[in-house]
Amino acid sequence: MTFLYKGPAQRGAVWAEQFARRMPQLPFLTWPEIGDPAQVRFLAAWEPPPRIAETLPKLEILFSVGAGVDQFDFSALPPGLTVVRMVEPGLTACMCEYISWAVLSLHREMPLYLRQQRSGQWKEQPVRPASTRRVGVMGMGMLGRAALAQLRLLGFDCAGWNRSRRNEPGVRCYSGEAELDEFLARTDILVCLLPLTPETRGILGRRVFDALPQGACLVNASRGGHLVEADLLAALENGRLSAAVLDVCEPEPPAQDHPFWTHPRIWLTPHIASATQAETAGEALLDNLRRYAFGLPLEGVVDRLRGY
Repeated sequence: MTFLYKGPAQRGAVWAEQFARRMPQLPFLTWPEIGDPAQVRFLAAWEPPPRIAETLPKLEILFSVGAGVDQFDFSALPPGLTVVRMVEPGLTACMCEYISWAVLSLHREMPLYLRQQRSGQWKEQPVRPASTRRVGVMGMGMLGRAALAQLRLLGFDCAGWNRSRRNEPGVRCYSGEAELDEFLARTDILVCLLPLTPETRGILGRRVFDALPQGACLVNASRGGHLVEADLLAALENGRLSAAVLDVCEPEPPAQDHPFWTHPRIWLTPHIASATQAETAGEALLDNLRRYAFGLPLEGVVDRLRGY
């Protein structure tokens, strides 16, 4: 029985050391070295090797090295293969930092101040307490709930929207298409942390923007496929939205002549909102393998019908 890793060498070196120290009975190999293919039971990767059923005929679990699994082509995976997304505290903490920075920046008008600085203007804007700013998070999975908890500590009036009903202390919770408009109408800063699925692709478009209050702001730290770019540019042009912070695009990076690079109301970051932290991710992975060995439920198992 073998564990196979396919990814950046630096993270692989950290995980190899952790496995040698904490689970020496399980050989740890790094792609393209696979040893006996029939011995590989576990694979951790962002992108699995092609023809995975032929390459790794006895594979039991595919671990994503990130929080998302939309990069996997589920139709190319064996139907009985268990897929597990990464659930680890370092990744969650990084995302909370980014969302807090983005929301605070929009709340305190930092994009406007940057434009004023570049044009040589010294002009104060009204300072509002966080309690008067309504933040709404789309997607109440682990990352969304953690972000909402952090935003509540900062004093924001928080709400969350999810496909299925969720309950979070101190958060107004909405669910389903029937409650989406009500959620959007009370949201001054909209944060997208949804998984990317066929149902959520293109959700950040005119229909959502028109339901927000005039001058609302957007933060997208999930996937570029959620955003209809032309609708965002139109909403910024007509004032429906006043600013956007984007950490993701489709494709990445955008073309050099893409308007996102120079738009005065868009802050663009290169998909750095969060990243798997090698040490804590290795511990989470080892913990899941122990759970599997003892027949316990795994953390982060993906519902392949839903895609997350």
